[in-house]
This record gives sequence, C-alpha cells and structure tokens, in this order.
Amino acid sequence: MSRVAFTTFAILKKPYGNPEVQEFDDLTPPTFEEAERSPGFIARAKEIPGQEHLTNFERDWGDWGKFDVPRFYTGGRTNETDSRASTLSLWVDLDSVVSFVYSGLHRSTLRRRHEWFLKPEWPTYAAWWVSDDTIPTWSDACRRLEYLHDHGPTPFAFSFRKPFAADGTPTRLRGKSEN
Repeated sequence: MSRVAFTTFAILKKPYGNPEVQEFDDLTPPTFEEAERSPGFIARAKEIPGQEHLTNFERDWGDWGKFDVPRFYTGGRTNETDSRASTLSLWVDLDSVVSFVYSGLHRSTLRRRHEWFLKPEWPTYAAWWVSDDTIPTWSDACRRLEYLHDHGPTPFAFSFRKPFAADGTPTRLRGKSEN
C-alpha cells in the first residue's frame, strides 16, 4: 500500500503579524481543522506543543524532521521576519487531497491568494507517493518542490495537472483540479 505526501509553499507579501496578511493568518487554524476532518486525511506536520515562542525553524517537528524551506524562499527566519507559508501532510489517495484543496474554506482562501502572497515563480505545491510506514520530512518536501520546478512532473514529484499513480504510471484525477 501507499499514501500521498503533499506539501504547499508560498511567500507572503509581508511577514506574519503585518495587518496586510493577518486575515490569512487568522484563517489558517480553521483551515487546518477542516483538513483534519476531511475524508482521506491521515496526518500533517505539527510542531511539538509548547514551542510557540520559537520560530518554525527552531521548533521540534518530531518525525516530520527539522523545518526547512525550498531555495525559492528568500525571506527572514525570525518570528518578526518570517513570510513563508508551508504545509506538509499525508493522505490516503490523491483524490482526497484534491477534494480538500478545491472545496470548503481552503477553496475560498485559495481564491484570494493574490491578496496575501507574492506571485510565485515556483510550484506552490507538490505531491508524491510514500510507503505506509514513511513520514515525509520537511527536507524531503523541499527536494520535491525544487525537483518539480526544475524537471516538471514525474513520479518523484507531480502536480494535479499531471498526476502519477502509486506505481509511477500517469493517471487521471476523479475530481476537478484548477492548478
């Protein structure tokens, strides 16, 4: 058996705490809660509780590894200068990811991304298959995003537009994809 690892990456127009991006920051917790209730959701990278005073780069993420960002990120790494938004999660299949991404609160937030984020010159997400006993790391997520940027979709890292099945063959999604 396998499951889908999924990562997202974007750069905010202003660091967290700035009024220009506060609405996005306020929508993040309920969006995570919606993801966790979604059919097909398995787990997501969460820092060990009690580290709110530390930066994402300093926090302990447990089995998800040391926090990392792809080479596209040129922003700060302190709580006052951090301007990246990134996620890492596991899903039972690709259709479950697509269903979450393009529905509910995430869909409405996604439609407003131009208000909060720089226009990307890199992939804003990547998907790949992992074995049932694998928990992807932040470093792995960065490698997948960078690979997708440099080489395009392959079984190593792919998009919803050009997805691959767990066996590495090109496939089609059941749901609608917009990216």
